[in-house]
Amino acid sequence: MIKNCLFPVAGYGTRFLPATKAMPKEMLPLVNKPLVQYGVEEAQEAGMNNFGFVTGRGKRAIADHFDISYELEHQIQGSGKEELLSDIRGLIENNTFSFTRQHQMKGLGHAILSGKSLVGDNPFAVLLADDLCVGDTAGNGVLKQMSELYAQFRCSIVAIQEVPADQTHKYGVIAGESMKEGLYRISDMVEKPAPEDAPSNLAIIGRYILTPDIFEIIESTPPGKNGEVQITDALLTQAKKGCVLAYKFKGQRFDCGSVDGFVDATNYVYQNVYKG
Repeated sequence: MIKNCLFPVAGYGTRFLPATKAMPKEMLPLVNKPLVQYGVEEAQEAGMNNFGFVTGRGKRAIADHFDISYELEHQIQGSGKEELLSDIRGLIENNTFSFTRQHQMKGLGHAILSGKSLVGDNPFAVLLADDLCVGDTAGNGVLKQMSELYAQFRCSIVAIQEVPADQTHKYGVIAGESMKEGLYRISDMVEKPAPEDAPSNLAIIGRYILTPDIFEIIESTPPGKNGEVQITDALLTQAKKGCVLAYKFKGQRFDCGSVDGFVDATNYVYQNVYKG
């Protein structure tokens, strides 16, 4: 049902300087595959095939990655190394990739609004590539789990996980009414609250499914925390007008926006995913 996935990838990745001085943080490799490719594969598994990227200056490597490199393929043609490109070649051949630029860093809400022309008047997913998510024991990725919920409820959905109380200042945090195990109807959302102000310890992570009316709401949402247009503020408005769900996904998430999380993710991929 949902065919569009938006990737906000305009951020500077300052926590990984100097590595990200000339390379997008989304292109940092987990063993032999860049972060952003794991995200595209997760979205494709969920049935999505139209990928839009909201980029910025210095991000051309992302577009190049999702394009054919004729010179490279000519050099390795007929060798055993051809197989190393099979996964990315499959993505390129079976999906559409489009790009636009976020000219100013004004927050995630603004980045999503900047991608409006890439998804049109359709429900769409948003995937933050620096959150690596591993699916449930049946192999279902987080976006696939969320897409199945969207088919049932037809409203915006955010992925959540429990975090320690002293970590709430790093996330958007929700409060809501439990509908069934792992699923909440949101009544409140706070962006990066201090532990004493957090409505719960249920934190939003980098997976969203949004209905297209969110664009109009973002347009009328004033800057919030840190002077940025926050998607949590827009989603709270949407929740008050109708319904927004929070889903405690099945699986594991690695915060690859932090050095510790990136190292943990690299070790996990090497031990459980990598086929050398």
